[in-house]
Amino acid sequence: MIKDRFTKVFVYTVLVIGAIITIAPFLWMLSTSLKPFGEVFQMPPKLLPSKFMWNNYLEVQERIPIIRFFFNSFTITLGVTAGTLITTILAAFGFSRIKFWGRDVIFSIFIGTMIIPGEVILIPNYITISKLGWINTYKGLIIPWTISVFSVFLLRQFFLTVPEALYKAAKIDGCSDFKFLWKVMVPVSKPALITIALLKIINSWNEFLWPLIITNIPEMRTLPVALMTFTSEAGNDYHLLMAAATIIITPMIIIYFVLQKYIISGITKSGIKG
Repeated sequence: MIKDRFTKVFVYTVLVIGAIITIAPFLWMLSTSLKPFGEVFQMPPKLLPSKFMWNNYLEVQERIPIIRFFFNSFTITLGVTAGTLITTILAAFGFSRIKFWGRDVIFSIFIGTMIIPGEVILIPNYITISKLGWINTYKGLIIPWTISVFSVFLLRQFFLTVPEALYKAAKIDGCSDFKFLWKVMVPVSKPALITIALLKIINSWNEFLWPLIITNIPEMRTLPVALMTFTSEAGNDYHLLMAAATIIITPMIIIYFVLQKYIISGITKSGIKG
C-alpha cells in the first residue's frame, strides 16, 4: 500500500515537473511581450514586468501588415489541410482495401521516404515550382505539401481496424469502392481524420522555411516569416518579437485545446494493427 502511494507521488511529481518545464518558455514569452525594451535583459531577470506594455502589440501591428499575413497563413493552412485530407483518404483506402500487384512493396517504399530529411527535398521542390512559374503564388505554397506519408500511414492503420467482412458484404450488395469509402470508412474514421487535420494545421501554420524560400514580396509572406521584421544586424526587438510570436501561436493554442482529445483517440485506435 505504501509502495503504491510512493509510486503515485513519484509519477505525479515527475508529471508536474515536466509540465512546468514545458510551459515555462510560453510564460516567459508572454511576460517578455509585455515588458519595456530595457527590462528584457535585466539581471536578475523578472517574470513580471514593472509596467505592462500593452502597446507592444499595437506597435507590432504598425510595423507589419499583420492582417495580410494572417490571411496568407489562413489560406495556406486551409489549402494544405484540405489537400492532405483528400490525398490521405484516397491513398490510405487503396493501401488498406484494394488489392493490386506490388501493393505491400510500394507501401514499404512509400513509408521508407519518411527517413529522408525534409531539407533534402527543398531544392528539388524549389526547382520544380520555379519551372512551373509558381514562385510568389498560393499554388507554390500549398500544392507541394498536400501529401503526408505519416498521415497516410496513420489513416491506413485506422482503416485496417474496420472488419474486412464489412467491406466484402458491401461489395456483395453492389456497393462501389468509392461509395464504401465515403459512406462507411470516412465516417467511422472521424477521430483519425481530425487528428491528421489538427497536426497538419499546426505544421502548416508554423511553417517558416518554405514560405521564406519561394516568396520574395511582402504580400505573399506568412506570419512566421513576419517575425524576421523584428530582427536586424543592429539588434533584435525582443519585446516586439515575443509579442508577435504570442499573436501567432494564440489561434493554434485555442484549436489544440478544443480538439486535443481527438489526437489521443485517433492515434490509440490506429497504430496497433500492422
